[in-house]
Amino acid sequence: MDKKRVAIVGAGLSGLAACKHLLERGCRPAVFEADTVLGGVWAHAPECTRLQTPRPMFQYSDFPWPESVTEVFPDHRQVADYLYAYARHFGVLDCIRFGRRVVGMEYVGVSEQQVAAWEDWAGCGEAFGSGDGEWWLTVADVDGLVEVRIQHICTYTSMVYTVYAPGYTAPLVR
Repeated sequence: MDKKRVAIVGAGLSGLAACKHLLERGCRPAVFEADTVLGGVWAHAPECTRLQTPRPMFQYSDFPWPESVTEVFPDHRQVADYLYAYARHFGVLDCIRFGRRVVGMEYVGVSEQQVAAWEDWAGCGEAFGSGDGEWWLTVADVDGLVEVRIQHICTYTSMVYTVYAPGYTAPLVR
């Protein structure tokens, strides 16, 4: 069986978790991160920034904080280190494509009439509609633009949350 090609946009808290779970399910995720580091909003938080949620409530269920972090509200560096440790531990780092910004995406391979007739739009564990289409991503890096074709897409960006539906083309806002 071929591994499903999945793109994840953003290597923050949610993007890392999505990648880890997709790896466990035998998928081939590629995480496109516009920045040169992972962590989303934690990557460049001001030095005075701390968690607003107590540490026990802000952790992955399968990856506890290290014993060296005893503060109830860890600082931004401790959070960033925790996220890196999680990514290293579960092999997520190997999937991240740093310096790659998704600037466009389009679902192709089915007609607009087919898309309009679909009843399942997400959350069912199945591909949109028949699954006959695929996502075409436009990704920018230092060398210019490249087109990537992928079966499934997950977006986790720190600035704007946008839902993309098949047949709708729009650039990611970040």
